[in-house]
Amino acid sequence: MLAQAKLPTQRAQRISVARCARKLCIACVARPSGNSAPSTSLRSSLDGVKDQMGRPLLLAGATIAPLLLQASSALAKDGEYGLLEGRTVALIHPAVMLFLFGGTLYAGFLGYQWKRARELGEEIRELKKSLPAASPDGERPSSPTDSIIAQKEAERKELLKGEYRDKHWWWGSLLLSSGIGIAIEGCVNTYMRTGRLFPGPHLYAGAAIVGLWAAAAALVPAMQKGDQNARNAHIALNAANLALFAWQLPTGFDIVGKVFQFTSWP
Repeated sequence: MLAQAKLPTQRAQRISVARCARKLCIACVARPSGNSAPSTSLRSSLDGVKDQMGRPLLLAGATIAPLLLQASSALAKDGEYGLLEGRTVALIHPAVMLFLFGGTLYAGFLGYQWKRARELGEEIRELKKSLPAASPDGERPSSPTDSIIAQKEAERKELLKGEYRDKHWWWGSLLLSSGIGIAIEGCVNTYMRTGRLFPGPHLYAGAAIVGLWAAAAALVPAMQKGDQNARNAHIALNAANLALFAWQLPTGFDIVGKVFQFTSWP
């Protein structure tokens, strides 16, 4: 009975508190704050800032509009680009790509030399584990493995003097940056000279080569952490890139012949 008597009392208290809160909210909304004037001035100042920013933009738009209306004629081909449509600029792409093909071969050689130096270090460590244990007085009996270890250490020392790792990284960076840039330049120059691109083996192979460059470079962080799978994938991607590059050369020479046929110096 006592619990039943307390229940209506608690409910009445909750209703009373809710009514008081509602009256307080109505009073706050109905009574305007004395700080309304500063908010109005702030709003007017913001409108003024918008006007000050908008006028220069409108003026700039009015100035640039006539130039944009005439942009279509400026983008036409047939001599509108001057030297950029000539034979000299058209031959930049094949010349640089031929250089990069040689650079790919050289980078592969450098990578193999660095791989050999790294593998020699691992082989030397494994051979040292197979040496007989030293006697209690600290002397170790001689073993035929000693001469093999000395030979491999001398070979590795010579390889390290060549700094093949740093050279391989440098040439890889050159291939990635220059290769992607000159691939884009070739497409842009073709479009400037002819007004179109020519989908075919050369274009598709070039796009694949650029993708293989990027994929091989993306494996470098994992390779630096000693991931052997990443190293194997890096080698496989670059081998495929080299094969595709070599296959693409004849189609490139055909395009060079057309450049000499349909363009003039300079």
